[in-house]
Amino acid sequence: MPYGTDDHTGGIGQRIAELRAIRGYSLRQLGQRSHVSASMLSMIEKGDRNASEEIVASVARALDVGVSNLRGQPYREQMQQDRIDRMIEPLGGALENWDLSPDPAAPPPRPLEELRTAVASTVELRAAANLGGLAEALPPLIAEILHAIHLHDRPGRVREELHGLQAEAARGVWRVAYRVGEMHLARLALTRMAQAAAESGDPRQVAVERWMRAQTSVEGGKPGLDVGLRLVDQALRDLEDDGAPETRAVRGALHLKGSILASRRGDKDGSDAWLEEARGMAQETGETRVYELTFGPTNVELHAVAAAADRDKHGLALKRAAKVHIPEGYPPGRAGHFYIDLARAQVWTARHDEAFASLLKAREVAPQMTRHHPQVHETAAALRRARARIPDELREFSLWCGV
Repeated sequence: MPYGTDDHTGGIGQRIAELRAIRGYSLRQLGQRSHVSASMLSMIEKGDRNASEEIVASVARALDVGVSNLRGQPYREQMQQDRIDRMIEPLGGALENWDLSPDPAAPPPRPLEELRTAVASTVELRAAANLGGLAEALPPLIAEILHAIHLHDRPGRVREELHGLQAEAARGVWRVAYRVGEMHLARLALTRMAQAAAESGDPRQVAVERWMRAQTSVEGGKPGLDVGLRLVDQALRDLEDDGAPETRAVRGALHLKGSILASRRGDKDGSDAWLEEARGMAQETGETRVYELTFGPTNVELHAVAAAADRDKHGLALKRAAKVHIPEGYPPGRAGHFYIDLARAQVWTARHDEAFASLLKAREVAPQMTRHHPQVHETAAALRRARARIPDELREFSLWCGV
């Protein structure tokens, strides 16, 4: 895939080359450290080959950087445009002050029912991938829930439910931080969520936190992926299948996470095994959405597309994508992620017009997630390199997402 004439065509390959030069590694030396051939690294640096998720994780570890750093995150300009940057500090402050007594001058918290409604509103913002709205809503809500917990200082169901709401609020912070590449804040959010989930009396909430920690583990390269799979295994052992639909949906989501982690680790057979187990479970549960984990036949097939693309099997990803039908009203974040995965497979099989149409579809259904998603940046950069003259519409899209 040749470079075009525009200067701004860099992507993950360019950052690998820059970091390799800083470390003083030759292609051969980096190849030995990352277990990726020097010829493959050379093609990735030139933009002639896709850097699969497995390769990205291996190279990041060899260069001693996080995956998000290798992807160029966080994207400061886009965060400023979406007004997320000004909320990072308040989000961090809300988590750092997690164990402080409430401000004496603060008004009393709302009743439990109203807090429940407020948290449900943030869950809807998460599902819609509205990162800006989520970042703005969470800091005062976290403080208010903490105030309510201090007032209900005796053990009981009310206090447990407040801790459950607290866990959901921390999860919202994780979503914002993870999407924009603020990994320190994302990890702090998980620590706070784990504390709250343990006090919630809800074992499913504990399992969800481990699901999220497994997702975050991809930052650590292959060792991180191994840890992620151990987290999935542990969550499944600890969350007994009691037959409840909510429990089975959470367990199904854990199987899907196992499939993606195994795929990024290069374990095709393991990934397929996790996926087939999830597929059987989805036939029993049907389409569900519990704990903001969308599980059912549709999401299983979306993960099948992603797993193939993660292994650089883009033809297989397209074959699987052809069977996908996104139901009306499906969560925008999940639908947007599908179109991003589809665009990745299309661009690396030289279906350039189709790839750009998929990126536009992703922007239509989940604009903020699309703007901040590293795979969108890589796909847009690849589309630019593939053209001798960059069309105005692609140029506008690139400027919008910061490529």
